[in-house]
Amino acid sequence: MISLFVGVIDITPSELFSGNPEQAEIFLISRLPRLLGILCTGVGMSVAGLIMQQLCMNKFVSPTTGATISSAQFGILLALLFLPGSTLWSRAIFAFAAAILGTWIFVWFIQRIQFKDVVMVPLVGIMFGNVIGGVTNYLAYKYEMTQALSSWLTGHFSLVLRGRYELVYLVVPLVILAFVFANHFNIVGMGREFSKNLGVHYNLVLFAGLTIAAMITASVVVVVGSISYIGLIVPNVVAMFKGDKIRGTLVDTALFGAIFVLVCDMIARVVIMPYELPIELIIGILGSILFIGLLLYRLKHGRKAVRLGSAGTGGCACAANSLDGGGDS
Repeated sequence: MISLFVGVIDITPSELFSGNPEQAEIFLISRLPRLLGILCTGVGMSVAGLIMQQLCMNKFVSPTTGATISSAQFGILLALLFLPGSTLWSRAIFAFAAAILGTWIFVWFIQRIQFKDVVMVPLVGIMFGNVIGGVTNYLAYKYEMTQALSSWLTGHFSLVLRGRYELVYLVVPLVILAFVFANHFNIVGMGREFSKNLGVHYNLVLFAGLTIAAMITASVVVVVGSISYIGLIVPNVVAMFKGDKIRGTLVDTALFGAIFVLVCDMIARVVIMPYELPIELIIGILGSILFIGLLLYRLKHGRKAVRLGSAGTGGCACAANSLDGGGDS
């Protein structure tokens, strides 16, 4: 409700309900679509990050560190090059194909790394994403498409208007699909052999989950642009309190993601009003502070548990149990 009435043009509930035609037009064309776009973005990117982290068995994998966003941007550039007069849906098809292919290649590559360090996997994804981003920028400069591509390089909701954002509604059925197959994602996250023993087709579920995450990301990038780190920050913050089981955290992750993006968007609108900051800037600052603060709190809490366990019994087993009880993984 607060978000609907925050903006450069003052809209008041009394004027809106009294039938003021100018305010009603602004409300229906800009404010309400923007709110719906924000909620779909927050829910979608958070759930996409949760799915990728579960399937890749790494808490630092997300659409940002898994080259999904970079691949979607590359697909949009290809649409602009080969279909200059393309519609939003035409660009979306290219973005879907590129995002799915880029995510699959990333996961295929990390599966063939024999020693997968928890930090090395996202670093590989970042480097792979930088390669795709470099090719995208090269083609954009070569064919003078830099200005046209700039709308998708930095995320913002200022251009979300009625008739130009409806594609983001695709997030809703994809999130529902993620909830339906949440148990399968949990099993696949345990490893290939574990999945085989339980009769779950590992490759099929893996690629289905990655496809869902890639399509969610691409639908957001086509409408809003690149919004990084939501899929990394939100699932990790929720997992600190709710654990790692995807079915148990999916709803909480979606809800917290929506609220987080909504609050960041309102901050972006009022900090230097009447101008508006890019939403990615606010998410990067606020999300990083929130994530680091909670991480330090959890580390401090875990150390206290170890000291208490050691003082009580002097045994290593008790300290280990205290760590297990204080952690969530």
